[in-house]
Amino acid sequence: MKPFTQHSGIAAALLVDNIDTDQIIPSREMKRVSKLGLGEGLFAGWRYVYDGAERAGENAEFVLNDPVFRNATILLGGANFGCGSSREHAVWALADFGIRAVIASSFGRIFRNNCARNGLLAVELAAEHVDRIAAQGAEPVDIDLEACRLTLGDGTTIDFDVPPADRDMLIRGLDYIDFALRYADDIDAFVTRDRRSRPWAHLRASES
Repeated sequence: MKPFTQHSGIAAALLVDNIDTDQIIPSREMKRVSKLGLGEGLFAGWRYVYDGAERAGENAEFVLNDPVFRNATILLGGANFGCGSSREHAVWALADFGIRAVIASSFGRIFRNNCARNGLLAVELAAEHVDRIAAQGAEPVDIDLEACRLTLGDGTTIDFDVPPADRDMLIRGLDYIDFALRYADDIDAFVTRDRRSRPWAHLRASES
């Protein structure tokens, strides 16, 4: 994954509470066998207008269809963003669309964990800070993950917290498997000790 140290981008405001993972990407949009292309289905129920079950065009009222925010790389959300089911496709769709960070007043727990494991920064801020970022419109937001600080277009800075393990994975560009493999020597040493103390637990089915 691409390491996340610093990022500057426009923030699109979708200040709705309790946006769940099915709204982020409806189940009908999860037909691909790859993460690539999932961005097309991001917020499909809101981004598009439909004629029956068929898409009939874009919804001009939706923020990500606004020419000013079409290329936004930061998304602002309300409380409990990413609640609902644990579908990892929600994070994959955001990332495939080009979103590098989501800033909200709170997150669904599993969604937030999935963000860190897939290179997407989730920043939790007080609602008044989220509103302030939204109020600046298309002014860029600078994110410094190493300093855990946002800088707004007018120079205002806002500090934020990220769990240390999440921050480390993002800065190093590691997924959860890569993160675990950093302890490969410790894992191997444990297996060696355990094989000596409990040899029966390491018998293969063909050997038992």
